Amino acid sequence: MTQHHPEHGPSLDEFEKVAWRVYESLPKEFTDQCGDLAIRIEEFPDQDTLLKMGLNSPYELLGLYHGVDLARKSNFDVPGGPDMVFLYRSPIINFQRADGDPLDAIIAHVLIHEIGHHFGLSDDDMEEIERS
Repeated sequence: MTQHHPEHGPSLDEFEKVAWRVYESLPKEFTDQCGDLAIRIEEFPDQDTLLKMGLNSPYELLGLYHGVDLARKSNFDVPGGPDMVFLYRSPIINFQRADGDPLDAIIAHVLIHEIGHHFGLSDDDMEEIERS
């Protein structure tokens, strides 16, 4: 794993520790429902993801939910792997530098938004969770 210089933000390992601390600080009634949802930290989205989403730059995507939301799941579905939330370190740090908000606040926003997709929540529902 590549370590980054401090002027480039936290390393991937440090970023993961911040992300887990943020996740653990989210409302318990929200995280208790995550079940087997996996959270992965990646440096950038892969090329396939960028192509599928029609994005030109890997900096355009801060996070991604991959799976079938709980509202559309059926017991008859054939499992296609675990549902996952991806957090992309470099785009989040780049956004944080431009935005000025604390890194943990941006990670919380991305986590809530992507986990919200897992639950099939509306943007209004996600905003309410962020306020709490």
